[in-house]
Amino acid sequence: MLKQLEGSQGVAQAVALCRPEVVCAYPISPQTHIVENLGLLCRKGELQDCEYINVESEFAAMSVAIGASVAGARAYTATASQGLLYMVEAVYNCSGLGLPVVMTVANRAIGAPINIWNDHSDSMSQRDSGWIQLFCETNQEAVDLHIQAFRIAEEISIPVMVCMDGFVLTHAFERMDIPTQEEVDAFLPPYEPRQVLDPAQPYSIGAMVGPEAFTEVRYLAHRRMMDAIPVVERVGKEFAEKFGRASGGLVSSYRMEDAEVAVFAMGSILGTIKDTVDAMRDAGVKIGVVGLKCYRPFPDAAVREALKNVKRVVIIERTVSAGTGAVLSLDVMRALRGLAVEQNTVVAGLGGRAVTRASLEDVFKKAMAGEITEEPHFLDLDASLIARQLEREGAARHTGPIPEALNRDVAERKLARGEEI
Repeated sequence: MLKQLEGSQGVAQAVALCRPEVVCAYPISPQTHIVENLGLLCRKGELQDCEYINVESEFAAMSVAIGASVAGARAYTATASQGLLYMVEAVYNCSGLGLPVVMTVANRAIGAPINIWNDHSDSMSQRDSGWIQLFCETNQEAVDLHIQAFRIAEEISIPVMVCMDGFVLTHAFERMDIPTQEEVDAFLPPYEPRQVLDPAQPYSIGAMVGPEAFTEVRYLAHRRMMDAIPVVERVGKEFAEKFGRASGGLVSSYRMEDAEVAVFAMGSILGTIKDTVDAMRDAGVKIGVVGLKCYRPFPDAAVREALKNVKRVVIIERTVSAGTGAVLSLDVMRALRGLAVEQNTVVAGLGGRAVTRASLEDVFKKAMAGEITEEPHFLDLDASLIARQLEREGAARHTGPIPEALNRDVAERKLARGEEI
């Protein structure tokens, strides 16, 4: 059914259609509207046979989800940014125990400094945690991927993060096709846990493992994640067949049929990238887009196949790894090793900074001309702010916190232009 909804409402309705039996709720922007709407659906009786639990922290939210899943319940929670970091110990425990919890991460920058806007630094910080990570380009994909997430998680007993860009998607009102309960029930079977606490068959969950078997435990965790790749792909195809739209899988391609240059990215920025590529195509540039849907496990073979015929790939990063710069680019580099594909890394949109078509087109042209000399390249970096701060640090030892200094610089600049602070 077509509905005009906020992204968070669409996700809440999709999760409710999956019949969760326990929802663990703790608010943090920009995911709060998701759990609020699920609470409303429970109170109104539209989501039945579900225990909605208000917890005291994000750590508690994941801990309760773990307990619920071990007891045999279909469990769900949501978080963002520092909330995800606060629950990290339990995040690793959940995957280590092989529990099929589904969690929405409404992507938001990690502080300090405090920033509530969107980038991918939160979920990507957990890339090694053993959770499958699916990234949404649109709110329709956010709806669809949550339904697929429960199916994937429960089939292979691995937890799944569905990552959707905070505010850009969570707070945007769009038309979404919300499936019926009957459609979701036909696609998502009742939860049958692979492991569950049962007095008739007692065993220890969360046992200590010594050096004699710890390597083997970790190997099996890695192997199970790699075994998830064909499952993610198959479930995406089955969803497309049943619901008439492609929204899952491993990667997507756009105007790649004869592309000599590809832009590689994930999340909502793909929409702006596609608009930019359309304009460049109209001007005769052979450029296309490859969107990554499944970030973890990383689908090396699918990425290699999608990019094998291009001369250059420009990877758009929505986070930065201090000391190396690149995160996503390292995975792409591994997937493309041995191929004659030039690679450029562009860091864009950190902390919610707008990414415009003009800036993207400019950096794509520079990449094609071989004019990008630094790796990674920071899109729209304000060199004057950097220079001013470095000058201060060179002149005095006690310059105060960098965030405060740069805020003062920005305020002075706005005042000089007669703008409001």
